[in-house]
Amino acid sequence: MSSLVMAHARYLMIEQLRVPISIVASALIPAVTMLAFVVPFSGDDPVIATMSTGSLTFFGAMSSALIGLSITVALDREQPWNPYLRTLPAGPLPRFTGRILVTLATMLTSVIPVLVVAALLTEATITPLQLLLGLGVLMVGGIPFMLMALFIGLMLSSKAAIAVSQVLFFPMAILGGLLLPPQIMPGFIEVVSPYTPARGAAELLWAVTAGHSPDPVALVALACWTVVAAVAAAWAYRRDEGRRFS
Repeated sequence: MSSLVMAHARYLMIEQLRVPISIVASALIPAVTMLAFVVPFSGDDPVIATMSTGSLTFFGAMSSALIGLSITVALDREQPWNPYLRTLPAGPLPRFTGRILVTLATMLTSVIPVLVVAALLTEATITPLQLLLGLGVLMVGGIPFMLMALFIGLMLSSKAAIAVSQVLFFPMAILGGLLLPPQIMPGFIEVVSPYTPARGAAELLWAVTAGHSPDPVALVALACWTVVAAVAAAWAYRRDEGRRFS
């Protein structure tokens, strides 16, 4: 089974690299944001620069997890190759696992430009252990967004998935404090922010990279979002399988 998973992962990564625009976008947009807003205004403050780096690394990873995965899942469903794979003895698990591995790889790739900008142009500081913990939190924090992406991709066509994933992504990123601290935004955003999954992931990143005390409400909300998204994704999978293969 592991060899099948790696074969699918390798094939899907090659497929992704042939049209790399989604990887480039998820990597460059947060880096450009870092250059435009963090470097000139708070790059000389080690704590703020470190927290901003964590926020923007998750911004790029979240883009890969939510937008990238939802579109590829929806596209897979529209290809004749996908139903054929489901009829094989191995079933859909190897390709599905390979798709998740590729998504995790693109999430990790997206953080590189932000880290380079932070290292060269700001006073952000981080130890090797904090960096490893941050990357681990990045992947764990991306789970609810990957589950949301599966739900969207299994429920909608590829064109609809593009629109819906983007409509969800930007409000969650803004409300979660990934682009601007919620404290300097309108009051209602500061109230809503802890209940968004992006804020919970950001709180964890700030905790492991900058020593920030996480908001327990945001962490509980992140766990609840993960459970709800998992249930929704499982239901969408069974619905899709029942409609197309029964």
